Amino acid sequence: MPPVPAIPTPNAKPLFSYRRHWAHRFGTAPFLPMSREEMDLLGWDSCDVILVTGDAYIDHPSFGMAIIGRLLEAQGFRVGIIAQPDWQNASNFKTLGEPNLFFGVTSGNMDSMVNRYTSDRRLRHNDSYTPGGEGGKRPDRAVIVYAQRCREAFPNAPIVLGGIEASLRRIAHYDYWSDKVRRSILLDAKADLLLYGNAERALVEVAHRIARGGIKQDFSDVRGVAFARSATPEGWIEAPADDLEEPDEGRRRKAASDDADRIVIRLPGYEQVAGDREAYARASRVLHRESNPGNARPLIQKHGDRELWLTAPPIPLTTPEMDSVYDLPYARAPHPSYMGAKIPAWEMIRHSVTIMRGCFGGCSFCSITEHEGRIIQSRSEGSILKEIETIRDKTEGFTGIISDIGGPTANMYRMACKDPETEAVCRRPSCVYPDICKNLDTSHDALIQLYRKAREIKGVKKVMVASGVRYDLAIRSPTYVRELVEHHVGGYLKIAPEHTESGPLSKMMKPGIGSYDRFKQLFDAAARAAKKDYFLIPYFIAAHPGTSDEDMMNLALWLKRNKYRADQVQTYLPSPMALSTAMYHSGFNPLKPVRRGASEPVDAVKGMRQRRLHKAFLRYHDAENWPVLREALKAMGRADLIGPGKHHLVPAWQPAGTGKAGEGKRIGYKGRPQPGAQTFLTKGVLRPEPRPKV
Repeated sequence: MPPVPAIPTPNAKPLFSYRRHWAHRFGTAPFLPMSREEMDLLGWDSCDVILVTGDAYIDHPSFGMAIIGRLLEAQGFRVGIIAQPDWQNASNFKTLGEPNLFFGVTSGNMDSMVNRYTSDRRLRHNDSYTPGGEGGKRPDRAVIVYAQRCREAFPNAPIVLGGIEASLRRIAHYDYWSDKVRRSILLDAKADLLLYGNAERALVEVAHRIARGGIKQDFSDVRGVAFARSATPEGWIEAPADDLEEPDEGRRRKAASDDADRIVIRLPGYEQVAGDREAYARASRVLHRESNPGNARPLIQKHGDRELWLTAPPIPLTTPEMDSVYDLPYARAPHPSYMGAKIPAWEMIRHSVTIMRGCFGGCSFCSITEHEGRIIQSRSEGSILKEIETIRDKTEGFTGIISDIGGPTANMYRMACKDPETEAVCRRPSCVYPDICKNLDTSHDALIQLYRKAREIKGVKKVMVASGVRYDLAIRSPTYVRELVEHHVGGYLKIAPEHTESGPLSKMMKPGIGSYDRFKQLFDAAARAAKKDYFLIPYFIAAHPGTSDEDMMNLALWLKRNKYRADQVQTYLPSPMALSTAMYHSGFNPLKPVRRGASEPVDAVKGMRQRRLHKAFLRYHDAENWPVLREALKAMGRADLIGPGKHHLVPAWQPAGTGKAGEGKRIGYKGRPQPGAQTFLTKGVLRPEPRPKV
């Protein structure tokens, strides 16, 4: 097998090359302690680091607190965990005593607001990361609340934020739930440091530095870190975000200057982006352009009299480092204190394997790139196969089925830029949009070989692929599609074309529907050859910025022609820091240059009535929606789509007792935003239309 291509980033100290902290002599804990009694059994008088998390503690590498805790343990630190504490007062935060180094605070594997609320702001009554699936075990804005309670418990203990909630809220950001721009979560939490992205490299460096010299030191040379300071230090050259759209030649001259490594980019300040939507869009565009570890520069953003400072993005882990992280001594089970209670997230992933991180797709509505980066970090084949054997031998309830072998996507394993020098200077937000980059190696050979070896492991009956397949890449390898269909699909395969129309697709940075059609041809042909009755289950988005009512009508017609019906529909919520969220909030397109008076506008679907219409188009077959759709089609001049024929979208008649919910509702048309309401993303889980009985 060819070696994994080198990552074209500056040199980084190897993750496991540090001299271990003196406490390594205590050895490895069977589970990281959650109580004083467990600490006593380990012979500890204190913890060096205490991790506070909104998730139940599951000692498995699919859960952030387990990776972070075991990594710090491997560096010689004593790590305790406070999982889902009662946040009403500080008493639970004193359970393990005061940490010698710092509190590490995270909301868990999800943003706490996404976890607690539906996209129409209704409180969820379940939580997949809690024993019994019980809801209400974490607060709103958990990172802020937990940090406050840590400070109340031990006023002098340093606080370091991490995880996805901190990562996606690291600068001034639009918050969907409060419908306003909020400050960086670092400042609202009054924490000392924030580590963003997959933060192993920064975490290890920061922990060793705090152990040597405390929290009051300069961390500006550590990548992937955010902190506040009073002013820009001497020696740095500020480049205003307004000037970054200069001609290529000027940009090259600036990059080639002797002071290139001392340039820091000033984003529009919090007060400015909170009151100026065009400035918000510009800040979002600059943040995303400064995301390549090979050429990104530090960012600063003023918040009142404080300067938020973000160092350049973290350098991705090498394959040996990834292997070492996933080979740490995880117990691969929930903490015994849960007494065997079912934890839905654990039940879902207990027999799955993560093979890579990152995504170079750059879809504007997705937060993977903002958090994990666009450079693919892959584990070695040997490490993955070893984990499958470990699951077989040590994970309770294993029946021979690996439930998923993938990551953020199913088929980006070991893919990388062919030219490291080109990758080091690239600022494209996506390697596959508008077309697949000529410098991208799209070979699926390594993944096919991995699949074949995985299913040859003794005791493994089937290896499923449940992660999303990037179909525009897959069509470049018909062999991969055949391999997938013949061995790794169980009845149906989920796939995400997201829309059929060029308007919304261009704002999503997704390929045209032609790529989906080609993949479906390959999929169906492989299924016929294998004599299997398999189906594709496509996902679609409604009400994404840039989507008109006509776009949704055309999508509904496509669904009907292809005999698809949406069984379930969930609505879109703009996640912090995503590009589509900037479109939604600002009304401008950050995928294009944002210049005063010359920015490209984007219509956002915000009205609740227009949201109902877009949902109704996606569920055109539901009689409850027919009155709304008939009214809309007439207003759009498309009454020709009302009738009993196959070419009609909805019938002219109404079944008794249906459709009352939609009657008398006025609908917004042609993509015009309705003031005072919200935009939503609709994803439909589709099933083939039933065949008529003969």
